[in-house]
Amino acid sequence: MGIYGMNIDRKIIDAVQVNIPFRMLYETYSDLFIKIGLNPEIGLDADTLENFSIPEIKEVVLPFHRNKRYITVHGPFLDLSPGSPDPGIREITRYRFEQVLKLVPILKPKSVVCHLGYEEDRYAYIKESWFEQSMEMWKWFGEELQKAGSILMLENVYEHLPDEMLPFFERLQQYQVGFCLDMGHQAVFGKTPFSSWVNVLGPYVGQLHLHDNHGERDEHLPMGMGGIDFSPLTVFLRKRKTLPIITLEPHEEKDLWLSLAYLKDIFSCLETK
Repeated sequence: MGIYGMNIDRKIIDAVQVNIPFRMLYETYSDLFIKIGLNPEIGLDADTLENFSIPEIKEVVLPFHRNKRYITVHGPFLDLSPGSPDPGIREITRYRFEQVLKLVPILKPKSVVCHLGYEEDRYAYIKESWFEQSMEMWKWFGEELQKAGSILMLENVYEHLPDEMLPFFERLQQYQVGFCLDMGHQAVFGKTPFSSWVNVLGPYVGQLHLHDNHGERDEHLPMGMGGIDFSPLTVFLRKRKTLPIITLEPHEEKDLWLSLAYLKDIFSCLETK
């Protein structure tokens, strides 16, 4: 497929999700996604959940189902905190997740990704209570998603260490809650190398978020355009029997094609294992 002068392998396009906010998909990109055959990871933020009707959402989603494309969902996260000491914040967090649950039968997502949301710099002094209140939220949401035929993936953002996330996966195994390993976030905010994260959380990795940066801020560059070494990822994937869900998170249209082209080398290595 020649796009922007690049020859993108159909197998790679079929094998990945592409993150995009629902409004952008609705207003601009749905036809392009369908034409190329991209699998969307649809971002459901407060704007979408408050301002779009069920018929409008169906209008966007049904063509993907008809064309046998896979959908994943990125849940809302801005200003939400599942472990907040403020019951009002926890209430609005749960309300947003309830709104997502109502859309699961329509979207039929393979997974729903949510930020775990722990920040040592903010919550260290209430860590135990934050964890317990957060655990209750994820237990409820993970169970409800499982009943609905999907699966919850908890993503690292500002977490410094994999051990900050490990208790959640250990205690939520019965709901098949998985780890969405965001390599861009790990490179910027993590305080241990990639190898440490997969050594601790590797068995729980069910999804990857892939983008690049220079290690100073969350730039969301295309793969290969920053300073992240993706070769340890290839080593990790070669050891697995099956691939996790792979999501690209471009912030500009042109960046998608650069990341897809970069993935060609990774997939070539996996095919020779």
